[in-house]
Amino acid sequence: MYQKAYGIIETLSPLHVGATAGEESGNLNLIFRDPFTQTGIIPGSSLRGRFRAEMRFQDGQDEQYWYGHEAEPGVPDSTTESRVKFEYASIVWLPVFCPGQPVVWVSCPRLLQRYKRITGISAELPDLYTASDSLNALQIDGQYKLFFNFGFLKLGAKDNLQDWFPDRKERPAVIVADDEIGMIHDMALYRQSRVKLCDEEKKVEGGQFFNTEALPESTIMVFPVALRREEELRDWPPFGDNTINEDEMYLGGLESIGFGHCWVRLHRQLPQT
Repeated sequence: MYQKAYGIIETLSPLHVGATAGEESGNLNLIFRDPFTQTGIIPGSSLRGRFRAEMRFQDGQDEQYWYGHEAEPGVPDSTTESRVKFEYASIVWLPVFCPGQPVVWVSCPRLLQRYKRITGISAELPDLYTASDSLNALQIDGQYKLFFNFGFLKLGAKDNLQDWFPDRKERPAVIVADDEIGMIHDMALYRQSRVKLCDEEKKVEGGQFFNTEALPESTIMVFPVALRREEELRDWPPFGDNTINEDEMYLGGLESIGFGHCWVRLHRQLPQT
């Protein structure tokens, strides 16, 4: 029924998609999270809004045709359905600081299953605690282990995990359980405290501060895209006659302080013959 495509996101700077800074003291600007794994996501509405905004800079393109007509005050039924459907972007691999590595990319079965469903890869899901061949872990008491801030993680067998990386470049990586990824995720987040200064002097105004969290750079994410007909997928501006299109894009908020810089790569899934 739908013609499918998908997008891969790799963050080039911290990525914040969630609450925005308010005026109240001590506001914690949390990112949006998947309710099951408690890992960061980008809602489909945020992706659609970004792609819609990008089209405004393209000559001869009708953003309302592809992404729906905006509501007009006092005009009933002025909205139209978007031809392009975006689902949320979920993490595939999350870079985490690990003493002695210094960075390990971490994922879990639920996130990898979604990646497999979206991209259609044929690889078998790795077993829990499988480590990549490129991961050099310490051997303690005859067992290979990684040390995170919460303690040691015992590793299982090693395997080539390059099929599970979109660019097929294997990195030091490990698969953890679904109920462990949330704790590791919170440990990996980029956090920054911000203050509001007085207009005329370098002094914190009223003791106001804002705490911001964001996904770290080099996070890899995936999101599905769908259009109703094959001709619409061919005509959708990001593709044209190409099966792959890629570019840099700013997603989320706080771009003014360097957040949200991403590399986005779109893949068109050709119909099966």
